[in-house]
Formats: sequence, C-alpha cells, structure tokens
Amino acid sequence: MMINVTENDAGIIIPVNVQPNASKERIIGEYNGQLKIAVTAPPEKGKANKAIIKLLAEKLGTKISCIRVISGETSREKRLFIEGLRASSLDLLIN
Repeated sequence: MMINVTENDAGIIIPVNVQPNASKERIIGEYNGQLKIAVTAPPEKGKANKAIIKLLAEKLGTKISCIRVISGETSREKRLFIEGLRASSLDLLIN
C-alpha cells in the first residue's frame, strides 16, 4: 500500500479521492497515492463528505466524530483527519 499517510500523536491524515454518485458504497483501494472511495451520495451540500466519513468510521470501527475533512470540502481530492488512529490501521481497509 502506497497511500501518502501523515501520522502524528493525535491521529493520521489521509488523502482521499472520491467518486460520488457511484452505484454502491465501497473502498476501492489505493489510487495515485490516495485512498479511493466510491459513495452513492451526490456531491452537493456535503452529502458525499458525510457518506465518506460514515463509510470509513464503519470500516475502521471508529466514531464518526473522530473523522473530519480538513481540506478539499468541495473537491474530489480531500484530506481527512482521523483521530486516534495509526497508519497501520489502514491495512484493514485495503484487504
């Protein structure tokens, strides 16, 4: 896995590439150094962002409140901060 994760004492920052309006919600895997995620929600009024956060929280077994978009709110390319997680936790998403 070659996702460009930044890790600090508080958690990790991961770059995410989003595919909104997909046929089903899923984590596709690594794509150009980013984690590619498909969500069924449209990219309007933060719906896709909420869907990404919900999907990641479920897959990682963490709370929705521990994940937030720190850049790229309205872009397909985002950076997410996930509180209390280590980079090694991302292995669960790809396998």
